[in-house]
Amino acid sequence: MIKTLYKKLGYVLGLGLLPIVTSAQLLVKDQPVFTKADSLRGTLTPLRTCYDIKYYHLDVKVDIDNKFISGSNLFKFEATMDFDRLQFDLFANLKVEKVIYHGQEMPFTRNYNAVFVNFPANIKRGSVDSMQVFYSGNPQVAKRAPWDGGFVFSQDSNGKPWVATACQGLGASVWWPNKDHQADEVDSMLISVSVPKGLTDVSNGRLIKKTNRKDGYTQFDWLVRNPINNYSVSVNIGDYVNFKDTYQGEKGPLDLSYWVLRENEAKAKKFFPINVIPMLKAFEHWFGPYPFYEDSYKLVDVPYTGMEHQSAVTYGNGYANGYRGRDASDTGWGMKWDFIIVHESGHEWFGNNITSKDLADMWIHESFTNYSEALFVDYNYGKEAGQAYVHGIRSGIRNDSPVQGPYGVNQEGSGDMYPKGGVLLNMIRTIINDDEKWRQILRGLNKTFYHQTVNYEDVVNYISKHAGRDLSTVFEQYVKHTNIPTLEFRFKEGKTYARWIADVADFTMPVKIRKKGSDYQFIELDRSWKEVTLPGANKDNIEVDTYNYYIGVLIE
Repeated sequence: MIKTLYKKLGYVLGLGLLPIVTSAQLLVKDQPVFTKADSLRGTLTPLRTCYDIKYYHLDVKVDIDNKFISGSNLFKFEATMDFDRLQFDLFANLKVEKVIYHGQEMPFTRNYNAVFVNFPANIKRGSVDSMQVFYSGNPQVAKRAPWDGGFVFSQDSNGKPWVATACQGLGASVWWPNKDHQADEVDSMLISVSVPKGLTDVSNGRLIKKTNRKDGYTQFDWLVRNPINNYSVSVNIGDYVNFKDTYQGEKGPLDLSYWVLRENEAKAKKFFPINVIPMLKAFEHWFGPYPFYEDSYKLVDVPYTGMEHQSAVTYGNGYANGYRGRDASDTGWGMKWDFIIVHESGHEWFGNNITSKDLADMWIHESFTNYSEALFVDYNYGKEAGQAYVHGIRSGIRNDSPVQGPYGVNQEGSGDMYPKGGVLLNMIRTIINDDEKWRQILRGLNKTFYHQTVNYEDVVNYISKHAGRDLSTVFEQYVKHTNIPTLEFRFKEGKTYARWIADVADFTMPVKIRKKGSDYQFIELDRSWKEVTLPGANKDNIEVDTYNYYIGVLIE
């Protein structure tokens, strides 16, 4: 997801480059206070790990006039241990009507947004079973989607209803019952949405059936064949028209399907193909095949900026290049393509194909997808342009708190996960110093963790292993700490000495240094003073590659 340029992107209306800091100038932040509700939402207790979700059938009716929803969700699961009690999640403002198990209503209790179901006997480990949850109510209405969560009730220019959902971070249980934790993705899913006659629902996957109901509603059945994270499941309702295209990709023909408001059809037919196909070419080059060929690629008009809903990417950027008419990098390169199409589609690889197990590691989604913007520029306009773009976005890095959040409480880290994360990955590319190896690492991540959930160690260990060097302290400094490392120099008796000032005790990172006018050299440094062999260097002519390295420099 991309948030406002001043809140989550942060790098167009950002605060500018921060001053150099040393280890003695640590930023002091108030520690957040978490509640029992946060723990129930964010922690994988035995009541959640006891069952592995295999299949959902979400069946929901949307009463637009009354902003009311009702329906059910079928949970099909495999028991990972013997159990007779489990937890699922649904926001407390929505009523659980009943829970049906083998034709019988089951007793349940509620605690904040968690629901606990008691079964009549042990469900044995390895058995496959199911239950169905019926629910109803007025869902939370998003005030400013997608930066908060819930339903968006709007109208198009012809006065017809235009409704959508967006719930990343807040959680899918804001509008439908599920095991609302990213660690357990459902393997496949049927999404049935009933809407007033004359409107169309567009959800994830492929449309397999349309049924005119006797109550004046039309039901749309969408089948998702691939694993999907809960927050990607979406409802998009409007007076949509559909047109299609095909992309000849690495795995063969990929179906492209565009769902746009009737009023936008003419401009969408001109605008979408010339943006989508170059995006797919660039990302398949860098990341490997589009991860959801079976479910197609869709782009859907919505009344908010956009979201990475799997196989149904939502779009609200006004059919114009940039992000709402602005360049996220202030370099000019960001005005040559539509930001939302590129960024939100980049999440098909990082966020949807590779999903973090805990919201604390949302940086995996957003850092790589932020970096995908620069790689898109690189692929289409050359490496120099891509490097300029990624350098430009650092102007909004705030260094206000770590980009990794706390585990187990459904809390993301700092919005710096976007620009700072993208800059970090470009530094890793610089350190590896082999662009083809770097490309194969990015492709390898998507192949190795195809349709899987991952954590911090999975990603860092994979990159280190295939880079051929331990990069763990670099990731730890930039992901788990607020400060950036500072490269400190001293000059004594004609010799040059240098060391890193960093939070990580065993921090080490090679850096490119030169005497002005000569070629850069990679110098391996850690937190201890080391002599740097640069004949003739002094404090007036030493240069550090601060274009590709986001670091502080201190010369004594």
